Amino acid sequence: MPNKNSSFIPMAIIGLLFFVFGFVTWLNGSLIPFLKIICELNDFEALFVTFAFYIAYTVMALPMSFILERVGYKNAMALGLTIMVVGSLLFIPAAMSANYLIFLIALFVLGTGLTILQTASNPYIVLIGSKESAAMRISIMGLINKGAGVIVPLIFTALILSDIGTIDGSASVEQISTLASRLIEPYIYMALTLSALVVLVKFSPLPELEFTQDKNSDQHTSIFKYPQAILGSIALFFYVGVEVIAADTIGLFGQSLGVENFTSLTSYTMIFMVIGYILGVLLIPKYISQEKALLSSAIAGILITIAIVLSSNTDTLILNTPNSIMLVALLGLANALVWPTIWPLALDGLGKQTARASALLIMAIAGGAILPLVFGKLAEVSGDFQQSYLILIPSYLFILFYATKGHKLKSW
Repeated sequence: MPNKNSSFIPMAIIGLLFFVFGFVTWLNGSLIPFLKIICELNDFEALFVTFAFYIAYTVMALPMSFILERVGYKNAMALGLTIMVVGSLLFIPAAMSANYLIFLIALFVLGTGLTILQTASNPYIVLIGSKESAAMRISIMGLINKGAGVIVPLIFTALILSDIGTIDGSASVEQISTLASRLIEPYIYMALTLSALVVLVKFSPLPELEFTQDKNSDQHTSIFKYPQAILGSIALFFYVGVEVIAADTIGLFGQSLGVENFTSLTSYTMIFMVIGYILGVLLIPKYISQEKALLSSAIAGILITIAIVLSSNTDTLILNTPNSIMLVALLGLANALVWPTIWPLALDGLGKQTARASALLIMAIAGGAILPLVFGKLAEVSGDFQQSYLILIPSYLFILFYATKGHKLKSW
């Protein structure tokens, strides 16, 4: 295991990768209303963007964990970046044809590359220092990740939508063609950047992790004998679902309310997540434990969700934005510390089962594929976008259970 005194360079390199995670992932929030227009989709169809991207984590996580065990963490990260280069290049034919199926395939390939990157990098950050401060280190990575999430919708709106005018369902054929073609150049730059990162990671001084088994734990041969890992993956399933709903539906919600620049609203959610991560860096573990941070996050999520469904769409809070929109963005604050706190609690004492446990936790990212689709279907059937946010409450309740009891279970 890397020495604490020599962990700066690995932290810096992994931090760069987390910025890439954020840039690629949170671009989806801007892509959804954008593709809804150029591919002429309804809300439910548009949310297949999240499904195609996040379902890759479930389909590919276990195969990628075997690759990880075989080639090591460093080589696996380089492989993941290479796969992402391929996914980025697929956006070129997708944009040229404005074909939604090709867009979805490209998103699935990007998600596949991110799967192996996430499977390798998250346990790396957990195990590179003391377990008590693991949530703080992940919070630093989250701060970088969500910082990218603040920037990317603004860049997308500035580069893709500039000089186009207000886009809506009545956009002309010429306007749609121009919008689609503007995706080509950014994804070429993304492919070139990812290619450079492949070289950086491949020839970097990242050390391999060495695992030791907790002397006080049974050395089970199956990961399914560790309740804290299994329940942790379920908690992450619900968490990623609510995180993606908060970030990726806010644009559609704003569009339905006639908010200007609705493609940039994801930045609002990311800003609140950045604030949450800053609090995590400052407070964990000196002032608040990982368990209490997770408990507080779950309670905050429940209270904010209730406020969303009861709030007004006419009164404004700031930036001429409806209160309901700002409350959806505020979910970012409630969500920020859930991922950083679940990972160390779920991986505690797993030793050589860490890679398999990490794969299970990464598979749980499927919550980002499934729950937004449930949300979209509910909004379509009910005709009430705002009330559909009620589906977040059961998710936060399970996270609350994991914070209070689930992570403490060491046997079934």
